[in-house]
Order: sequence, then C-alpha cells, then structure tokens
Amino acid sequence: MSATIFFVMEPSMEPKHAKYHRLIAHCQTLAPMPTAVAHPCDRSSLESAVEAARKGLIVPILVGPRARIESIAAECELPIIGYQIVDAPFSEASAAAAAQLVREGKAEALMKGSLHTDELMAAVVRRDAGLRTGRRVSHCFVMDVPAHADPLIVTDAAVNIAPTLEDKADILQNAVDLAHALQFPEVRVAILSAMETVNPKVPSTIEAAALCKMVDRRQIRGALVDGPLALDNAINPDAARIKQINSPVAGRANVLMVPDLEAGNMLAKSLSFLAGADAAGIVLGARVPIILTSRADSLITRLASCAVAALVATARREAAKIVG
Repeated sequence: MSATIFFVMEPSMEPKHAKYHRLIAHCQTLAPMPTAVAHPCDRSSLESAVEAARKGLIVPILVGPRARIESIAAECELPIIGYQIVDAPFSEASAAAAAQLVREGKAEALMKGSLHTDELMAAVVRRDAGLRTGRRVSHCFVMDVPAHADPLIVTDAAVNIAPTLEDKADILQNAVDLAHALQFPEVRVAILSAMETVNPKVPSTIEAAALCKMVDRRQIRGALVDGPLALDNAINPDAARIKQINSPVAGRANVLMVPDLEAGNMLAKSLSFLAGADAAGIVLGARVPIILTSRADSLITRLASCAVAALVATARREAAKIVG
C-alpha cells in the first residue's frame, strides 16, 4: 500500500484505526469481490458480511442453514434481502459448499463465519476437492500498530504450528506477495529469532540464514530479507545501530516472520493487547484469499480483513491478465 494510503501524518498524531480507514476507503474504489461466507450463523459473522457488502467491499454469498441465517438476520435487524443464500445443513457442509463455489468460479474469496477455523481449512486443503495450489497455506496478520508509521505483516501466527524450512520458504513468499498486493513501496522482511547471530544451538537462527541464502539464489523473490534478527533490532533503528547491524532491513522491517506459531501468536497478541494494535487476518497459498475473522475482532478490523482480501484478489486478477 502506498504511503498516501497507509500513513499521511506522524503516527503519534493519527487517530486510532486511521490506517484501516484509508485501506477500506481505497478498496471502495474497486469492484466488490464475490465472497462465499461459510456458515454466518451468529451476529458477529453475519454483521461482518452485511457491513462489508454495504461498504462495497464484497458481494456476499451466504452459505449455511437458510432458516438459521434468516432468523439471526431478523433478530439482529441485519438486512440480507437480495443476498444469495446457499442452503447447507451444518458447519462442515457449509465449508464444503463454500469451497465448491470457489471451484465453480462463483466466488473470488472465502470468508469464515461462525464455524471453527479447522472446519473451514479442512475443506480448503482436501486433496480430492480442496483449493490447494503448489504453495503451502499460511496466515498473515496485517497489523495497524499505533505510534508505528508502517503497517506490519506478521506471519505465521495461526496456521502452521512448527513449520519446516521448506514450509517457511512458502510462508515467506506468501507474505512477500501479500505486501506487493498491498502496494508496499519496498518490502523489508525480518526473519525473527531470539538473537541476531547464527547459533547452532538455536535452530531458528540457522533456518533464518538459510532463507536469506535462498533469497540470494532467487528461490524466494520480491523483497529485501535479513535474518536472524531479534525483534528490537528488526523494527527499531536505534537498536540496530547500537548492535552495529548494517542492513537495509534492520530497524526498518515491515514484514516480521516468526519461527513458529507460538512465537507468532504471542507477538500478535502482545501488539494487540499491550500496544493497542488492530490485526486484520488473511490466509494465503490457496486458490483464493481466505478471510479469517474472530468474534473478538472489532468491526473495523473485520472490514479491514475484507479489504486486504480484495486487494489480494485484485492483484491475482491483474497477474492472470499479464500471463494470459
């Protein structure tokens, strides 16, 4: 995302959610994205779909038990007249039917409703009828951290528990591709560990070094990448200077790749609950972007997740035209 969209003034002067409001406003200039919403059977998930449609971000296809969806809409006074409803009896069937809409070319994105994340992802990764590509599926948070000028992409904090080096290569490329879809002027990735030196006793430092060499050999493309880096010298220029780390990434990273899910989950939640950050979530590596929302998310964060997916879908559409 260009500087004119993501940040305009000094971050300390910006109101809360400013980056997300600009992100959403930008995506309102795009054509709304047909989106299969899997099992929107509570207020939070149905409200997210309705409000994203009202903002012009998506065209929702509601997939789930029709009577239940209509009952919740009436109870919560959410207008769903005119939206297509695909009747499915229970959550797993809803996930399967939503994936089928993608395979049929009727939807350009999936959106999680009130079903469990594992149920949705099981339909995505099924070998016989899923939405797999040659790329490992991974999750990214696009985080709006108050008092920090740049948005931060954090990966992977939700899908891959203990990724191998091969997995991490895909996770890294997914995050780089996302940053380009968000129109980052320059993509700067820090491969995080507990330290900035390679230590044979700390496997994440060795894998970070290997990933950097893969970048050198153009096995991973599209970004400046450095690691291992500790969190402080990845995002704080003074910390990088004190440690005498001479790197175009150190102190300036806008993509943070963590060693495993535990580290990513703790980092993202620390930013959210201690630094007041918002965390829009998206899953990449499948045939379409997958919008993951939580009942704990604010409405603005859920809308931002839709906006991020819209930009990813737009980037894929444009890339397909070039290839075609």
